[in-house]
Amino acid sequence: MRSWNVAKGHGTENDFVIVLDRHGMMNPTQEDVRHLCDRRTGVGGDGLLRVTKASAIPEWDGDGHIWFMDYRNADGSVSEMCGNGVRVFAKYLVEEGLAHGASIEVGTRAGLRVVTQERDGQLRVDMGRVLVDSETTRVELNGERFEATPADVGNPHAVCFVEAVAPLDLTRAPEFSGERFPEGVNVEFVEFVAPGHVRMRVFERGVGETRSCGTGTVAVAAAAQARWGGDQWRVDVPGGTLHIELHPGADSGRIDTAYMTGPAVVQLRGEVQVSGDD
Repeated sequence: MRSWNVAKGHGTENDFVIVLDRHGMMNPTQEDVRHLCDRRTGVGGDGLLRVTKASAIPEWDGDGHIWFMDYRNADGSVSEMCGNGVRVFAKYLVEEGLAHGASIEVGTRAGLRVVTQERDGQLRVDMGRVLVDSETTRVELNGERFEATPADVGNPHAVCFVEAVAPLDLTRAPEFSGERFPEGVNVEFVEFVAPGHVRMRVFERGVGETRSCGTGTVAVAAAAQARWGGDQWRVDVPGGTLHIELHPGADSGRIDTAYMTGPAVVQLRGEVQVSGDD
């Protein structure tokens, strides 16, 4: 058995196990991640955030001295980016004394993300570019077909506008075109509330329905802008509210910069036993 120091945090109830691996020596296996994220036998979470130096990530070609968010879904699969996760990651760095100042640079597989601590305690993330595809696709849920707008926020999303999100049964995974989304896709279902205000539920690849998805709220805001206009969007999720600010680019369907603002909490720290040898 191995004994690991871990923490747990959440952003709008999208929760994560946090493992500090300063020098990139741990590299949890898929089995490790599934165990740690299991809500009965492990710590429990929608995913795992490994805190390591960017120099330990072979595919990272930027500054090796910054902290890198090595994000894994609950099923152990690697993901490019997690919007709620990066806020929790930054909050953890500050509370552990690993980062200082108002702005924190975080490496991710979707590129560099800069997190800013706001005076009210909220965290604002520069989410970079967003691409909205003008060519829609189809998603099927429990035999019902929905038109979906593909959006890329460093990871893939399919945004479906519906009359109401509450009646949807998301206990089963939506079906989608494997040709269109060969690496899988996060599927968002969106209900219009008022101008600049929508309500969302999401089925995340590798996890299932979650209480929130940060990159998903950005994808939803970008797709809503393409549909109704507007640069400022409030997105309500089951776990709370996120605010998205969009700065369109010169090219149709491209957002040059999107900012996501919301809370983050690190609620516990402790030690967990993981099977296997170091």
